[in-house]
Amino acid sequence: MTKRQSRHKRVRAKIKGTKERPRLSVFKSNKYIYAQLIDDVDGKVFAAVSNRKGEATGELGKLLAKKATDKGIKLAVFDRGGYKFHGKVLELAKGAREGGLKF
Repeated sequence: MTKRQSRHKRVRAKIKGTKERPRLSVFKSNKYIYAQLIDDVDGKVFAAVSNRKGEATGELGKLLAKKATDKGIKLAVFDRGGYKFHGKVLELAKGAREGGLKF
């Protein structure tokens, strides 16, 4: 198990997404970044975005926030996925906050 996976497991033990306040989950590959709003109770994904089409990471956060507000979601729990809260993860969070999502 890598250090990131250990941190992610530790974070996931503490936070859960619900229908009213879903979990904003972040995953980074070597090329792309993915974000989802997940209800862990029912096992549903409300919205998902990725930058595979070349969007900037901040714009990706704004797009996710727009999708969330269209579905009536204003609050979320941020799950950084074991990554440090800087760089692209921070840009995504800032974009989501600018788009109107609160966490």
